[in-house]
Amino acid sequence: MDERMQFVARRLAGEAMAERCREFGISRKTGYKIFDRYQECGIHGLTDRSRRPYRYANQLPFQVENYILNLKREHPSWGARKIRERLLRRFSEIPIPAKSMVHAVLDRNGLVERRGRVRRCAQGTPLSSGQRPNELWCTDYKGEFLLGNSHYCYPLTVTDHASRYLLTCEALSSTKERYAFTVFERLFQERGLPANIRSDNGVPFASAHALFNLSKLAVWWLRLGIGIERIQPAHPQQNGRHERMHLTLKKEATKPAATNFLQQRTPARSTGYEVSRRGLPAFSACVHRIARHWLSAARQNHRGHSLRSHLPRQEENQFQPGLCRPSGRHQRSPRRHLAGELYGL
Repeated sequence: MDERMQFVARRLAGEAMAERCREFGISRKTGYKIFDRYQECGIHGLTDRSRRPYRYANQLPFQVENYILNLKREHPSWGARKIRERLLRRFSEIPIPAKSMVHAVLDRNGLVERRGRVRRCAQGTPLSSGQRPNELWCTDYKGEFLLGNSHYCYPLTVTDHASRYLLTCEALSSTKERYAFTVFERLFQERGLPANIRSDNGVPFASAHALFNLSKLAVWWLRLGIGIERIQPAHPQQNGRHERMHLTLKKEATKPAATNFLQQRTPARSTGYEVSRRGLPAFSACVHRIARHWLSAARQNHRGHSLRSHLPRQEENQFQPGLCRPSGRHQRSPRRHLAGELYGL
């Protein structure tokens, strides 16, 4: 507004319009418009005017809008779709607005209750101490890092909490659960089953939208008789021993990273943490020798058996393919259920 006042003042002083417009960087049409507004409205003509349109082509008649608002006040539980159906019966001679337009009228007048977003916050579980080997295993993904061929690698690691023994370290291409099933099934067959497994609240260990945040992998662990422990969100120190192992793993196996997954899975890289631990004092080496013995002998009753189905015999027979269900329906095509189990419909 100050520049407009200067422009008008210099114009009133007798200066030429073309020179003043060239100096202020405006066209002569704009200059004449500013000067004419000043002559018509005075100093108030130099202020910014509202850019609101004079008319709306698709504006609802005020009778229809008032009818919508009155219906909503009489029936607070009605929504835009039900109110529009009532409009079709009441005003048949005029174009009826769309459902979105009815909702916009209600929202503009504050008659729409906005529901808050439901946020399912993950919560931690009670954590055990894990004093003996195989009482508690810790598992996690060591983030992601880029290989030489521009593909990302997601190492899945499992350690024993008591002895800090690295049970497995698998270089995977994704955090999808089907890869985790293969790794844990092979690990259980080689090492037996632990009493508990501690993890964070990420996939595939937990699911934010499932009952009790149980993922398919977690349900499989429960069916095998393994307890589930989860740390609190944003508290990695509750799984500090495992995170400390990830620091050594990062130094030994990712700096520099291999060219592809095959080279990344070589023994020198996959057991770097175990090799580095041998340089520690004799007490740690003794702990690892004891851990190897205990880990191989713990819970031998599950060693070598199929880990796909650990249901009671009576319940297991009902889920075998080709058997007749109590309803008399014969199941011919078995389907996968949860952790690879077979069930019939």
